[in-house]
Amino acid sequence: MTMMIPSMNSFFTAHIVVIALTFVLAGIVKGATGMGLPTVAMGVLGAFMLPVQAAALLIVPSFVTNVWQLFAGGRFGALARRLWAMMIGIVIGTLIAASFIAGGAAHWAVTGLGVALMAYGAVGLLARQFSVPSRIEPRLSPVVGLVTGFVTGGTGVFVIPAVPYLQALDLTKDELVQALGLAFTVSTIALVAGLAREHAFVIGDIRNSLLAVAPALLGMWIGQAIRNRVSPATFRRWLFVCLLGLGLELLLRQFL
Repeated sequence: MTMMIPSMNSFFTAHIVVIALTFVLAGIVKGATGMGLPTVAMGVLGAFMLPVQAAALLIVPSFVTNVWQLFAGGRFGALARRLWAMMIGIVIGTLIAASFIAGGAAHWAVTGLGVALMAYGAVGLLARQFSVPSRIEPRLSPVVGLVTGFVTGGTGVFVIPAVPYLQALDLTKDELVQALGLAFTVSTIALVAGLAREHAFVIGDIRNSLLAVAPALLGMWIGQAIRNRVSPATFRRWLFVCLLGLGLELLLRQFL
């Protein structure tokens, strides 16, 4: 028994180091691009733990960084009035789908995560800028929100199709960053509520998630420095390539 303790301690230490490095990496992406923390964290952590466990870990760092992004500009009120139907759709879809990631369908949750990562990477690499006419925005927003909620509740990834949709609206650069912060903050809160309802998120998870805040903030600081030195287009291109690779790896691991 005594011979097993060092091995168990080494495994625990390695586990903590991997989680910390994952959130540093995710923070770098967030600092450099304004998004991607939960996507990168879920993609990397999903390689060695269940999606529901990874989702519980990212709750607090995701919430802290997104709230900061949400209130960094002065358009919160106007954006909330414009996007309220989309936000309600996100909440409803997430609450409905949370039972999927929290339930016994772990295999399909990992598969869905892989598909979501590949879809996001492919959309980013295609770099096609779509435009949503203002006349259909009121009808399309709740649908996009609902689908985003289903993806969030099923995989823990917030970005599909919310990010391409918000990029297609007539928003300024600052409004887009703040709108992304709004969508991600609402998604985080809805995911917490959904996981808690399914008894997959408890008080102890908050403590563990809090430990990931410092690495995430360190990564954001590094990412902001990188943003000032590297072309944003180049950084995003390699990010999307990596997300495609992560998604493909998750799918291959499930079916091979």
